[in-house]
Amino acid sequence: MTVTFKDVKADLLDQIALGALRPGSLMPNEMELAERYGCARATVSRAMRELADEGIVERKRKAGTRVRLSPIRQARFSIPIVREEIAAQGAEYRYALVDRTVQVVPDWLRGRLDLTPGQKMLHLTCMHYADGMPYQHEDRWINPETVPAVLEADFSALGPNEWLVAQLPFSTAEISFSAIEADQELADHLGCAAGNALFRTERTTWLQGRAITLVRLTYRRGHRVTTQY
Repeated sequence: MTVTFKDVKADLLDQIALGALRPGSLMPNEMELAERYGCARATVSRAMRELADEGIVERKRKAGTRVRLSPIRQARFSIPIVREEIAAQGAEYRYALVDRTVQVVPDWLRGRLDLTPGQKMLHLTCMHYADGMPYQHEDRWINPETVPAVLEADFSALGPNEWLVAQLPFSTAEISFSAIEADQELADHLGCAAGNALFRTERTTWLQGRAITLVRLTYRRGHRVTTQY
């Protein structure tokens, strides 16, 4: 039977749980483990990488891999696709591009993203609907210096979030959640009254230190967020 990385990972987790591999102990190297399990070194490497990503072991160059004294529960973050989110609720999705401009970055954003004075970014305003009702207002800035193709992209039919996810990965993300009061523009878009409390998420992504996008997503009243970890 072929040994998979899942088999190797499961066995190592069992050894850690049973105390055969104790917290702080140095683990066998990948070549030794590959020989022990009768598999390729790449198989072991994948298993060890997942254990490291999950905070179970700590890998250091030249120092080897050790079982963590205190395992770290690390959050994994993926960019949600609003079309899929709406479809999962059994609703019909519709998207609309409200506005598209290339603008000199305002000071508040330049400071946030560490950009140079006079730098320009693509600014998009979009709406997402569920069964014809306003669901999400999207206010997004995209950095063409990191994503040059964005200036030629057509966002009339496909939202910028889906486009970006298909174009390039991100290495760092920052996300915040807040309650805001609807101004008149948001009230008009989301079909509520000015002053109503709304839920907003703000997300910024970078690729190796270069800003990709900052987006503010504001949801209709009653929106609920659920997460698992």
